[in-house]
Amino acid sequence: MDVIRVLLVDDDALVRSGLRMMLAGAPQVDVVGEADDGRGVLAAVDRHHPDVVLMDIRMPQLDGIEATRLLRAQPSPPEVIVLTTFDADELVLRALRAGAAGFLLKDTPPAEIVRAIEHVHAGEGTLSPTVTRRLIALVADDGGRRETARAKLCALSAREREVADLVGQGCSNADIAAKLHMSVATVKAHVSRLLVKLGAENRVQVALLVQDAS
Repeated sequence: MDVIRVLLVDDDALVRSGLRMMLAGAPQVDVVGEADDGRGVLAAVDRHHPDVVLMDIRMPQLDGIEATRLLRAQPSPPEVIVLTTFDADELVLRALRAGAAGFLLKDTPPAEIVRAIEHVHAGEGTLSPTVTRRLIALVADDGGRRETARAKLCALSAREREVADLVGQGCSNADIAAKLHMSVATVKAHVSRLLVKLGAENRVQVALLVQDAS
């Protein structure tokens, strides 16, 4: 198994230390560097070449939302998981729209953090059905956004729309394969086409688009 290189970004040194200690017990994860503010993210990524960035949302100089947006605009950027102390925080939704592949609460058990890192590295994202339901409540009732989302989804084939809807429900590739009676490889191919057709960076943004259209 390839080791997943992780960068920690948080203005609280104790949080960074705690995360580093928690992840030290996972042989498949290597914490390769740290940054104490969003302003240092691009330089840290250039220096350490992480696969996944654990990004705090609330930082004093450049917050995790803007840092995520800057990072995801770079060529071949790492995946981003945003960290928050607040469940169902409006800032989480903004971070996901900026390109984050998912989010974790800072008190998430170590095993779940490692699992989330693995899922994001594999392109699965970290939105469980429960998390997805909470995010639905955060999506603003914006008619313009809804019409745009619906127009994009109308361009999909019937099978692509089925896959998109299941991604919107927080289903994994394996779940989708079982529900639609297809192979996981076929599901991955459909998801790849969805990203291109919908102009989405990752499956989390596909889920948000589906929710916008509902």
